[in-house]
Amino acid sequence: MEKREVKIHTEFIKLEALLKFEGLTGTGGEAKERIQAGQVTVNGEVCTQRGRKLRPGDTAALDGVELRVV
Repeated sequence: MEKREVKIHTEFIKLEALLKFEGLTGTGGEAKERIQAGQVTVNGEVCTQRGRKLRPGDTAALDGVELRVV
């Protein structure tokens, strides 16, 4: 699994925005569909909330890529 660190300068980033920002999905609509289909995990568990707030220390994974928020 490829692992990447994503630095944020705010308190949190929404899951949908993180996937789009890192290029794992092409559009916000695609991110929404993939999240709602149960294809994304947050901290090792399937997450279907596209507005889920990720803070430093949280991880999200899709298609063999793990993003760690720092």
